[in-house]
Amino acid sequence: MEGFLEGVGVVILVFLALVGLAAGWIAGKIAGRNMPLYIVIGVVAAVATPFVLAALGVGILAAGGLLVVVVAGAIGAVIVLALVRALTGRRG
Repeated sequence: MEGFLEGVGVVILVFLALVGLAAGWIAGKIAGRNMPLYIVIGVVAAVATPFVLAALGVGILAAGGLLVVVVAGAIGAVIVLALVRALTGRRG
């Protein structure tokens, strides 16, 4: 895990945060409410997803480079945001 963290670097973390920010903003616009919550969850999910996958032993992230890590972060953010939307439901 330390090797992945050293290999990731600050640049990828910034890209992941930006992807999560965009995903959260879009989810907030679709939901029409609670935009700050969606933005925070999007950023956290996008940044956490590559680390979770690395901890589970998915080695493609290390070999794939920036694009693969950012795509994995985006997919993770979308999945988590969809789960949040499904759990919170449509309340007034």
